[in-house]
Amino acid sequence: MARKIADCRKYPSEANCSLTIIGEEEEVLRSATEHAVSVHQHEDTPGLRDQIRELLVDEPAADGMNFVQLIEFKTGKEAELNKLIDDWEEATGGKRTAKRAVLARDHEYPGSYYEFVEFPSYDEAMRNSRLPETDEISRKMRALCDEEPTFHNLDVVRAESL
Repeated sequence: MARKIADCRKYPSEANCSLTIIGEEEEVLRSATEHAVSVHQHEDTPGLRDQIRELLVDEPAADGMNFVQLIEFKTGKEAELNKLIDDWEEATGGKRTAKRAVLARDHEYPGSYYEFVEFPSYDEAMRNSRLPETDEISRKMRALCDEEPTFHNLDVVRAESL
């Protein structure tokens, strides 16, 4: 079972806290609750514990890649697509859970593209998908495409630097 992470850097506060806690889920929940009470002045309630548990994420693999979403699509509007991606990156700064993205144009089939978007986990990918900004880029991207994009949700089995 994957270890869990609680990272205060993802949630700006007056304390400007940079603490990260990593361990088994119950250990992290206990420590994060104690931290929230002692540093952030929260009250230790079942609601606080539920909120903290919901914010925990899986610890990434050593190379950080656990889950990849592959998007296949066709468009003749590469410049507009790149502008759209730039706008999304700016709008989701500090909120998105995507860690890295690679946009590739098929050498043999002009107008065919593949985007690989890397996430720490499937749950983080789904959280990213629920962002209003992601919904907006999805609608705009579909309007730029010649046909409906195809999405693949892929659990990383092996990743190596060669």
